Amino acid sequence: MKELAKNFDPSVVEERLYNKWMEKKYFHTEVDKTKEPFCIVMPPPNITGQLHMGHALDNTMQDILIRWKRMAGYNALWVPGIDHASISTELKVVQKMASEGLTKEDVGREGFLERAWAWKEEYGGIILNQLRKLGCSCDWDRVRFTMDEGCSEAVLETFCRLYEKGYIYRGEKIINWCPECQTTISDAEVEHVDMAGHFYHINYPIVGSDEKLRLATTRPETMLGDTAVAVHPADERYQHLIGKTCIVPVLNKEVPIVADEYVDREFGTGVVKITPAHDPNDFEVGLRHDLPRICVMNDDGTMNEKAGRFAGMDRLEARKEIVKQLDEEGYLVEIEDITHAVGCHERCHASIEPMIKLQWFVKMDELAKPAIKVYQDQELKFVPERFGKIYMHWLDNIRDWCISRQLWWGHRIPAYYCDECGEMVVGREMPEKCPKCGCTHMHQDEDTLDTWFSSALWPFSTLGWPDKTPELEYFYPTDVLVTGYDIIFFWVIRMVFSALEQTGETPFHHVLIHGLVRDSQGRKMSKSLGNGIDPLEVIDKYGADALRLTLMTGNAPGNDMRFYWERVESSRNFANKIWNASRFIMMNLEGKTVTAPEDLNALCNEDKWILSRLNTVIRDVTENMDKYELGIAVQKVYDFLWDELCDWYIEMAKVRLWKAEENPAAANDALWTLRTALTQGLKLLHPFMPFITEEIYCTLLPDEESIMISDWPVYRDEM
Repeated sequence: MKELAKNFDPSVVEERLYNKWMEKKYFHTEVDKTKEPFCIVMPPPNITGQLHMGHALDNTMQDILIRWKRMAGYNALWVPGIDHASISTELKVVQKMASEGLTKEDVGREGFLERAWAWKEEYGGIILNQLRKLGCSCDWDRVRFTMDEGCSEAVLETFCRLYEKGYIYRGEKIINWCPECQTTISDAEVEHVDMAGHFYHINYPIVGSDEKLRLATTRPETMLGDTAVAVHPADERYQHLIGKTCIVPVLNKEVPIVADEYVDREFGTGVVKITPAHDPNDFEVGLRHDLPRICVMNDDGTMNEKAGRFAGMDRLEARKEIVKQLDEEGYLVEIEDITHAVGCHERCHASIEPMIKLQWFVKMDELAKPAIKVYQDQELKFVPERFGKIYMHWLDNIRDWCISRQLWWGHRIPAYYCDECGEMVVGREMPEKCPKCGCTHMHQDEDTLDTWFSSALWPFSTLGWPDKTPELEYFYPTDVLVTGYDIIFFWVIRMVFSALEQTGETPFHHVLIHGLVRDSQGRKMSKSLGNGIDPLEVIDKYGADALRLTLMTGNAPGNDMRFYWERVESSRNFANKIWNASRFIMMNLEGKTVTAPEDLNALCNEDKWILSRLNTVIRDVTENMDKYELGIAVQKVYDFLWDELCDWYIEMAKVRLWKAEENPAAANDALWTLRTALTQGLKLLHPFMPFITEEIYCTLLPDEESIMISDWPVYRDEM
């Protein structure tokens, strides 16, 4: 019998075993209608990133499910891929160019895209290569990229179909504008940060009266775009003023006083200034009262020509000057110190400026209805169930989705404009001539699509849609999506309504939600805190199995977990315990022919006990896996192997092994039971700790090719 090394050395074993699995093509899956399919699509990591603990947790969970289902006889496919990450990648490329003294405008669109594709080639596969170190058993022959030819075709087809059905439109609305990145961003990409600020209390004089309306604003610079002042229609204090006009200080401009139920009469003075071009609520008020929309800012956050003498100033500099003038002219009543939530771009952390822009939108009211229904009908289930409430909250309150971005990296919007008459045509390719005036000079829309537009199609675009491929027919809908709770709106909802609209089916049956991996103090891991733990560092020091076990021990769906180095050491100690126990069993098996007992009922009590415990663990662990209770499942395997097999049964069996010459039948039963319990226990442990289980299994059973393709243990009623 082949021997196990004295010590388990992950640095020696893991790469060798992974290469073996790759060479044997164990991860590759083809359509096989004799088997039941099981499919997961990997949430595609950005091409700008490095593997972090969130990736490690997310992909460990997926790998556990895939390895388990593969052993359970399913035709298991795990599709890997990467996302082009438009804003993040563009920022990285721009920063790299800046170090060379270049801007986007210097190199032009085509030159910039060449650099972006070069970035993708250099950095695109980094995380995927790192996931191999983690032991991920993806089908690497099927790696997809959100801007590869097939996914791009899916994006084009989806856009055109939605436009043709009236779900995509172009219009002027308030959007979130990032002055730093100079692009729109979605509501979900805005993070609200508590910051110190001020309420500026200002008097607006009533025309033809000595009265003044007092109101407060945190953004005095936007008063240059005021087109009304509003009060509540039932507020008795201001009934006599409705329909009159007042003066906007600084500008000395006359604007109407309107009545609108949007105003909260209990808050402050019950008076609000209305700036339709710089506030989403004011925009709606403006629509109801037919107010003009005056945008007073440039894309870079400076004031434009409509800001009068403040034109050219940065918005914050203009704020100071406006406050100074208000004070000098006697309109400033007081400045109140406050702490308030400021919307910031989660990528660059610049404060967001709500601005009116001509953009592309997806009309969401009709698309949301089927996404609500599949959840209500339980065709789509969340684990844990409580996250379904968040899903429904987003859908019940969903607004039209702004999908255009003022970026060069991404899927370009398939809209074409006539250079002569301005006629717009949306289509799968640029028309040869304008359908209105016959001009042959057309140009494509400069904007690209929100990154999430392409990743919303991921579960079916990766399987070949819009073509009717064998993979799409066989593996779709996929079975489970594993993802963090922080992107339910970003990604999950968009995948669901996109899939229902384009394929008529839910993209997956279950959404398994996990929490964040926090540091030992419970803080979110971040660059600014310097508390991030590099998963590769953990793997280099303790091995992938120890990291995987650490991430899954005590892990409950949807809950955050804390990372402790002590836990990794404990996981490493468990690996050593299993290794040493296996060496002991193999040492006693050396040179012996062990036969299965003819009658299991004739075994002694301790043999029956450990086999009964094994049988129960097989049943319980399989049930836990079915419910996606991976943390509970691995704890039961851990307890069985460490406490019951190693600490109890091996010690009890030693007596018969030492007295093998006196009673060879008893020793045979003990060895058979030891080998059976260890073999089956290793199979239960394999999805969680694939490397050490493979090394022990193939050494213990040299005729077996791999534990990966062995059968998952099955509960037996008679045991």
